Amino acid sequence: MHNTAFAALGLNWRYLAFEVHPDNLRAAIAGAKAMQFAGLNLTVPHKLLAFGMVDALDESAKTWGAVNTIRFEGRNAGGAWLPLRQFGVPSRRLRDGQTQLAKPPEGGTPNEIRAHGFNTDAEAIVTALREDLKVELHGAKVLLLGAGGAGRTAALRLASENVAELFLVNRTQSKADAVAGEIKKQFPFVSVTVGYPKTEVDLIVNATSLGLKPGDASPLDEKQFSLRQARAVYDMIYNPPETALLKAAKAAGCKTANGLGMLLHQGARAFEIWTGKPAPLDVMRRALEQSIYGH
Repeated sequence: MHNTAFAALGLNWRYLAFEVHPDNLRAAIAGAKAMQFAGLNLTVPHKLLAFGMVDALDESAKTWGAVNTIRFEGRNAGGAWLPLRQFGVPSRRLRDGQTQLAKPPEGGTPNEIRAHGFNTDAEAIVTALREDLKVELHGAKVLLLGAGGAGRTAALRLASENVAELFLVNRTQSKADAVAGEIKKQFPFVSVTVGYPKTEVDLIVNATSLGLKPGDASPLDEKQFSLRQARAVYDMIYNPPETALLKAAKAAGCKTANGLGMLLHQGARAFEIWTGKPAPLDVMRRALEQSIYGH
């Protein structure tokens, strides 16, 4: 979606994927900084680790405690931090057979470069829920499956929307307990419970990786909670487009949506952070659908 968006806006940029072991994350960030990348996206399991590895944190990263987007910035002669896109080295180029000096870059040459961390996941979650499921989060009862990196961010963001009740279920209960503790501290007005609800809920959100692989079991234990007790189900997984959970939810009469919208919106916000230009959402959505679903 990024390369298609760059092309649509006439930007000579390129988005590339690199597999980095967690032990090498600090070195990878330092390397990208040294090579003057415009920025980075970070995915599992790097989002929590990167929080302590960047030089500056945006309010979004501070609030949600995770970094999934980095923008590299330079300090100019006046001491201001500017995105690296506003810097550059004056180059010589050929025009009509003569060598010309290119126009000097806006920011001059950076005296220092820093990694600035952002979180674009949290806003993407609520935007996708509202767009794809038309869910009113204020006052809603929500069951969240998973309390890892994505689950923790989702739990905190949902709590900030003044959901009435939040139920946290995780394979390792201590993780769910820790997230519940954070919510009670930051959002004391939200009722948070570790474990399955005894009553109906407005929304189930899957933030686990169960469903990514063929043959994966559903992340929901239907012996403890029936899908017929839920109005809507959102699965952060987008490939496959219909997980076992979503298939069962649809059969139970729930409104359903997968994680494509969340992927789109977190990517669009990252695009804007790096380029300073509005993201071409329709172009990016079509590119995602073509790449993932072939249509």
